[in-house]
Amino acid sequence: MASEKIIDGKAFAAALRGRIATGVAAFKAQTGRAPGLAVVLVGEDPASAVYVRSKGKACREVGMESFEHRLPADTTQETLIELVEQLNDNPAVDGILVQLPLPDGLDDKKVIDMIDPDKDVDGFHPVNAGRLAIGANALTPCTPLGSLMLLKDRIGDLSGKEAVVIGRSNIVGKPMAQLLIQENATVTLAHSRTVDLPAVIRRADIVVAAVGRPNMVRGDWLKPGAVVIDVGINRIASDEPGKTRLVGDVAFDEAESVAGAITPVPGGVGPMTIAVLLRNTLVAASRREGLADPEGL
Repeated sequence: MASEKIIDGKAFAAALRGRIATGVAAFKAQTGRAPGLAVVLVGEDPASAVYVRSKGKACREVGMESFEHRLPADTTQETLIELVEQLNDNPAVDGILVQLPLPDGLDDKKVIDMIDPDKDVDGFHPVNAGRLAIGANALTPCTPLGSLMLLKDRIGDLSGKEAVVIGRSNIVGKPMAQLLIQENATVTLAHSRTVDLPAVIRRADIVVAAVGRPNMVRGDWLKPGAVVIDVGINRIASDEPGKTRLVGDVAFDEAESVAGAITPVPGGVGPMTIAVLLRNTLVAASRREGLADPEGL
């Protein structure tokens, strides 16, 4: 790897968590309490369980309160919504995150819709999506916001840059496009029906890949010097029998030789997601207490 091209999300996230810890200390001094994040895990999905544990650990490291609620896989929709309503009413809870995906038989959308938008630190509630679309103070989905932070840290001013976002999910693609528009980039939101996708991508100064297809974006699809944010996390067979490895949506070795800068997988966007979740929780807590948004976050 040519290290000067690598966008080190792990290092950026660590620095961000340090700034958050400072902000949490200031919040405690002003309010007499710590910001609180409640995470709800339904069922025993191993990956989700690991993720929930890591969120709790990250909370404690920056001085936040962590409230974990673990429910069995056969939990009813009514029971889950009742818990969400209790968390909405709990003054110690500033952020609510329901770990997705939910087990079969539970409606993700209905559950998310029941979360208080001002505690929706995942940024998935329709109210926050609407706020983001009109440029109001939204709680923004963590992965897109983390990606934007990495872009601005590497490029600086994004005004006038041509950006292509590949993937139109509500979780990454659409909010990523909105964030780039707010930074005055010219944005194309590409997807599976886009005609001649490689030609569209070759115009871009910024490429954000979020499609969930391993190594889809090839090196010769890129404009020389483009900055590439690879959101994909795909597990594929390793060269070693019986083992797997993580790759992104971009063919890294090909792209790294063409791009001006690129996020690796792992170690790029991934570490930013939990760091931004903590940031969103501190912002939500500050707004609930009538305080200004913390600076530098």
